[in-house]
Amino acid sequence: MSRRSLLRAGACLALCALSPPGRASPSAVREIRIVAAPTSAPLTGKGEVDVWAYGGQIPGSELRLRQGEPVRIVVENRLEQDTTVHWHGIRLPNAMDGVPGLTQPPIRPGESFVYEFTPPDAGTFWYHPHANSLEQLGRGLAGALIVDEAEPIPVDRDLLWVLADWRIDESGQIWPGFGNMMEAGMSGRVGNTVTLNGAVPADQPVRAGERIRLRLLNSSLARIMALRLEGHDPVIIARDGQPCDPHVIEGGRLLLGPAMRVDLLIDMQGEPGRRYQVTDEFYEGLGYELTGFAYSNELALRTTALDPLRLLPNPLSEPDLANALRHELTLEGGMMSLMMGGGMMHGMRGMSGMGQAVWSINGTSMTGDGHAGMKPLFALEREGSHLITIRNQTRWWHPMHLHGFSFRVLTRNGSSVPHNQWADTVLLAPEDAVEIAFVADNPGDWMLHCHVTDHQMAGLMTVLRV
Repeated sequence: MSRRSLLRAGACLALCALSPPGRASPSAVREIRIVAAPTSAPLTGKGEVDVWAYGGQIPGSELRLRQGEPVRIVVENRLEQDTTVHWHGIRLPNAMDGVPGLTQPPIRPGESFVYEFTPPDAGTFWYHPHANSLEQLGRGLAGALIVDEAEPIPVDRDLLWVLADWRIDESGQIWPGFGNMMEAGMSGRVGNTVTLNGAVPADQPVRAGERIRLRLLNSSLARIMALRLEGHDPVIIARDGQPCDPHVIEGGRLLLGPAMRVDLLIDMQGEPGRRYQVTDEFYEGLGYELTGFAYSNELALRTTALDPLRLLPNPLSEPDLANALRHELTLEGGMMSLMMGGGMMHGMRGMSGMGQAVWSINGTSMTGDGHAGMKPLFALEREGSHLITIRNQTRWWHPMHLHGFSFRVLTRNGSSVPHNQWADTVLLAPEDAVEIAFVADNPGDWMLHCHVTDHQMAGLMTVLRV
């Protein structure tokens, strides 16, 4: 073994220290070490691209935890700027949420921070920075976090697709123009290169008759995806890590905004030897083939239909809708909307944070990533049930993410949302009104923001206090 191979093997062991097989004893806490540092990756297939990464790879080291088992994650910062890590979708203590100033001090260059929590929910989650997040996420700092069920579900394969897009310049490197205010006031920094698990998407080899659990994660800064799986009828079994009533994709087109995850159950019923396209059709006139299912010539693994599959529910508190306290959030702003309203700051009562605001929630803007002294928009009664109506009065799409909670999605534009769907990020089209509900059983100051990262940085962010 060469010295380089030996060092790489040692680094892998240090970055992903695995606990012994079996369930941990009450006194044993699994420890994982993650390093955020510059490196390079073959994102385009045409040479190495300078990136920032967790564990020296894009996407970052895949973390697999167990439901109900404590974990200690030591994050070391080898960047030349402050960072933090937000454990997106995990219902954890407020002090572990990763928002600089609001929940923790930033991790300075050369320093480390220890995150400790016990994941209460099984499912598909992820982790990313919440400091200078536009650039840090845009340069590659993102990784999947899978919390395994106590008993694995009966599938032949469990696959993860981490989808991301990148703005690559003519030199083959990441274009450095982060924070463009024109983009921030519109659809955000949509890239020109899409990767699947950190590489140019290649065909996905499959076998007829096998059953696959496909975990989809959109880690893009701004790109919304509308995926269509030719020749297949996937069944959605979870959204944002939370099990739902199994159901087919409405209209065959799966919408996946930034930060959103969907678990699909796919019985591979295509013909041996044939290839089926997976396309992204969200942006009108800019559809493209993302990847394809390439069937082997092997005989089908099975020829009889399998029984339906339903994930066990996570321990979420069901809101008491009859007695829920009601709140309203109104999203306003954006380049076209504000210009028509009489100026970039029209209607905005105030701004906190760093940078220029072009968006607001209830007339107030918070810019940046989070900082000390952020004033909550309103307080939520602890242990109470709360129903929040979010109104998108802009001309742009917004995936709205609430830290610290999963919420039930009740209605969209006055119509009930079926299939018992829970989420931590809900995608609102222009002029949409969505009702969500949850029990405020996790105390602290919690961020709520748009996960089009440019929108968050330019004001579409607030804090709710429990």
